Amino acid sequence: MKFLCLDCDEPMKLASTEGPDEGSLTVTFRCPECGFRVAMLTNPFETQMVRSLGVKVGGRTVPAEPFEHLRSTMANPRADAFAGGADPETGPGCPFAATVNAQAPAEPASVAWTVDAEARIERIPEFIRPMARRAIERYAQGKGYATITDAVLDEARSTFGM
Repeated sequence: MKFLCLDCDEPMKLASTEGPDEGSLTVTFRCPECGFRVAMLTNPFETQMVRSLGVKVGGRTVPAEPFEHLRSTMANPRADAFAGGADPETGPGCPFAATVNAQAPAEPASVAWTVDAEARIERIPEFIRPMARRAIERYAQGKGYATITDAVLDEARSTFGM
């Protein structure tokens, strides 16, 4: 994937990267001809999805190797398992690939939920429930609550504007 400047029809060059900050990543590109800048911002879920798909941001710099995907998914690979192949040439690679492909940050310790609060969160549609749960837990941790109760849910709901 490349970003093209619509005015100049030139591929944009990487200007800067920031993050990941709480899972979000910001990448800024600049047109070398006219100087137009554009920023790409990923949310934590997009960053995790890219990481889990094994996408190499910045494109391929070396030709594909036999069983490349299999090698990358092996739990405990032996160093000599695929010996005999020539080492591919290494290039500069993507300047922010290490940022995106770095280990996911450790999950913060979750707060306890009361039975009533658990029952209430179960009424949220299944596809959005994990995101809602994390948002409520972050809210409770930010406010210093040790347990999520119905009152905390009401407070979070009013804060989120729902």
